[in-house]
Amino acid sequence: MLKKILFGVGVVAVAGVAYVRLSPTDLATYHVAPVATEAGDDAGAHSFKAARQITAPAADVLRAVDSVARQTERTQLVAGSVGEGLMTYETRSALMGYPDYTTVTVVDGPDGPLLVILGRARFGSSDMGVNRERVEAWLAQLGPLVVPAS
Repeated sequence: MLKKILFGVGVVAVAGVAYVRLSPTDLATYHVAPVATEAGDDAGAHSFKAARQITAPAADVLRAVDSVARQTERTQLVAGSVGEGLMTYETRSALMGYPDYTTVTVVDGPDGPLLVILGRARFGSSDMGVNRERVEAWLAQLGPLVVPAS
C-alpha cells in the first residue's frame, strides 16, 4: 500500500514539473508595456516594478538592458526588440524551471523619460523576492545610464 501511495505522489510530482516546463505561454499576457508616471518601485506578492529616470537616449538604455538581460543565466528574449521599444524576457528557475517574465520599456514621465522594468512570476502566489532581486541587479549593472532610486 505504501509503495502505491509513494508511486502516486511521484507521478503527481513529475506531472507538475512537466506542466511547469512544457505548458504554452500566452505571451500577449506578458508582453504589455508596464505603466509608470514617476520614478520609484512597486512590489507585489509575485512581482516587482522599478521606474528610473534615464541619463542617455532611450535606444541606448534599452540596448544596455538587452545586453544585461542576455547575460543573465537561464534568460532569453521571448518577445519584442530594442527597435520596438518593448522587450519581454523569460527567466527560468534552476531547479524546477518556473518561468518569470520581465518586460522592459521607456515611457514619458513628467521629468523626462523613465526606464520601466516589470518582473513577475507566472506560477504561484509568491516569487520569494527573485523578481526584485533580478530587476535591481539589472539596474545596478546599468550604472550611470539610470538615476538611482532616492
